[in-house]
Amino acid sequence: MSAIVTAQLKAGLIFGDHNTREYVYMPGGEVGLENPICVLETEKNRHDVELAAAVELVQKLSLKPIKHPRLGSKSC
Repeated sequence: MSAIVTAQLKAGLIFGDHNTREYVYMPGGEVGLENPICVLETEKNRHDVELAAAVELVQKLSLKPIKHPRLGSKSC
């Protein structure tokens, strides 16, 4: 698991791709929790994912820090 991506998610950064409309982020209410849940958002759905899975998705999908169409550049 990438320590850098983990830290960035915990800091509220949103990762995504405007072309595929895929976004991964940690909601503000999860920051600071022992086992935080992140969100994988696609054009049609939103799914809760564990932090480790979110980090893997960011890397696998080559998502970059991005400005979310609704949330802006940070989720908290």
